[in-house]
Amino acid sequence: MKEIKGGVTAAKGFLAAGAEANIKYKDRKDMALIYSEKPCVTAGTFTSNIVKAACVTWDQEIVDNSPYAQAVIVNAGIANACTGKQGYEYCDATAKKAAEVLDIPKESVLVASTGVIGVQLPIDKIVKGVELLAAAKSADRAGAQAAAEAIMTTDTRDKQMAVTFEIGGRAVTIGGMCKGSGMIHPNMCTMLAFITTDIAIKKELLQEALREDIQDTYNMVSVDGDTSTNDTVLVLANGMAGNEEITEKNQDYEKFVEALHFVNETLAKKMAGDGEGATALFEAKVIHADTKEQAKTIAKSVICSSLTKAAIFGHDANWGRILCAMGYSGAKFNPEAVELFFQSKSGNIQIYKDGVAVNYSEEEATKILSDEEVTVLIDMKSGEAEACAWGCDLSYDYVRINADYRS
Repeated sequence: MKEIKGGVTAAKGFLAAGAEANIKYKDRKDMALIYSEKPCVTAGTFTSNIVKAACVTWDQEIVDNSPYAQAVIVNAGIANACTGKQGYEYCDATAKKAAEVLDIPKESVLVASTGVIGVQLPIDKIVKGVELLAAAKSADRAGAQAAAEAIMTTDTRDKQMAVTFEIGGRAVTIGGMCKGSGMIHPNMCTMLAFITTDIAIKKELLQEALREDIQDTYNMVSVDGDTSTNDTVLVLANGMAGNEEITEKNQDYEKFVEALHFVNETLAKKMAGDGEGATALFEAKVIHADTKEQAKTIAKSVICSSLTKAAIFGHDANWGRILCAMGYSGAKFNPEAVELFFQSKSGNIQIYKDGVAVNYSEEEATKILSDEEVTVLIDMKSGEAEACAWGCDLSYDYVRINADYRS
């Protein structure tokens, strides 16, 4: 497997575009298109929030009932959530227009939205935006870049990646883009992710691969503890790599799963590191746990702790907050067996062992915690299971951004 440049247009047969529709933002792209030259088998996972945006309901129906999909239309600025019957009708109108200008069935058009909840979409601007996207679509990196920029809200940077690998003598590519900065919490963290691949694979296997992988990638991310109404991950596979279709869990399937995991994990970490107001990516890695579930529970509890996140922002080696978060996680463990370390590119320092602090240098700890990527390593000393979770520090800017988000 080799990481390559590019995003959603890296795989064969995929085109993308971004356009300025002036939905909410007046000075930037705010609509995106992903289009495949050939129909795609499609998989999707969606928010666990009971309050679901109209676009989530639309996409669930397409993924479950349509034999294939061929395009995705995304808008930023307005979430189309809590918009009633009209909101769903606007999904239909968006798909209908896309079907018209792209010459594909309406039932093959997926839609996604991100932004303010409770506001109706300006459907006239959306429809015009679809026309602009169709005219601008391209298969080069510029198309992927424009699409990745267009789906941003409070994100400070676009998030893309792609890999290539070989199956049956054929080069296969997976590319992706995502957005997410706030209202992100495990359970399908507002995050949107779109993965494109030219692999030939059975729809049921694609869905299973995605469903299993999000448990260790997107669902291990938290920025602020809020599970969005719009969370969506979509995977489109058009089969244009020309490999023999994967119809069972064989070696080819495992290679695909490995590559998909790498793409999803990379995108998940990009979101965590770009949390609203964040100055650092904060990783909690649990090793030598009794079970995978124990490891995941503890890791997520630590990166969700507001006090721990604030300590990371202050470059403060306040390990007591980490132990506290572990203790209320619900996982059973022996605190006196645990060892804690802080790690970054600046070094590695142990801070806790045998139930008490070790004799460490506060100055060295502060230096390690001042880097842009910081890891707390939690050694449970009780088994062989492990898990990672990703979040970010909690800064003053998080409150500032969210205090005036609607304005």
